[in-house]
Amino acid sequence: MTSIIVAAHNEATVIGRCLDALLREASPGEFDVIVVANGCTDETARIAADRAGVRVLDLATPGKVGALNAGDEVALRYPRIYLDADIVIPSDGIRALCAALVAPSTDHAPRVLASTARREVDVSRSRLLVRCYFAIHTRLPVFQNALFGRGVMALSEEGRGRFGRFPDVIAEDLFVDSLFAPTEKCEVESVRTTVVAPRSTRDLVRRLIRVRQGNANIRALQSEGSDVRAPRWVSTSWLFDVVLRNPMLVPAATCYVCITLIAAIQARRRGRNVVWARDESSREIDDQSRSEQPA
Repeated sequence: MTSIIVAAHNEATVIGRCLDALLREASPGEFDVIVVANGCTDETARIAADRAGVRVLDLATPGKVGALNAGDEVALRYPRIYLDADIVIPSDGIRALCAALVAPSTDHAPRVLASTARREVDVSRSRLLVRCYFAIHTRLPVFQNALFGRGVMALSEEGRGRFGRFPDVIAEDLFVDSLFAPTEKCEVESVRTTVVAPRSTRDLVRRLIRVRQGNANIRALQSEGSDVRAPRWVSTSWLFDVVLRNPMLVPAATCYVCITLIAAIQARRRGRNVVWARDESSREIDDQSRSEQPA
């Protein structure tokens, strides 16, 4: 049995399809699915409870980190999967992530303690400048074999033992990623997750400000003597690793640099006064998807 923890705050528009994909081809008792509804004012908890085999924790206080810790306290098995409520992965995708963790290690292939899916960014509803930004962003080497930004992480029991409770940081996936050497984690090519990009440039800038705050959280943990290893973000990577290899991307790179600078300036002005509020534009669903939600 695999334990799957889904932290969900007002996810009524998406939680149904997330759970249905997980359970549609699962064997009885194969997955221990725990939905932690936190501070919800919508039907998230009810929709999750309507799915057979799903346990629901309904917390009064909103907060993803608190929800993840609450889910961990009642989870029964390993591997342990942490899944965002707006991510759709079928049963065989979960099995593939788990299989990557139990593959035998050799001298040429060290044991994998953490796995994730290959990320695909959906910009179909995004405006032109946002599409230009992600034309560069998705090609940056820092995202290769990384656990963050995928919406799903799978940890073996040994991998989960690398830390106790999730710390109070914005980017919990970045924190987890920082605990593993490159050879200890892997991206499973056969499993794909679709991450919906923000719709407008304003939404994108807001998201980037929060990303910078998450990076600052990790650096703060490192400065306090934690074993956390902050990732190496190379400010010129967009140029040397992306644009110089594909000069056709120069116009997109101009947009990328401008948006990045705007976000950096605004983040500096706000300092620590950054409130975590997700990008609602990336969770909007069309009328057809809305009609598929349970009544």
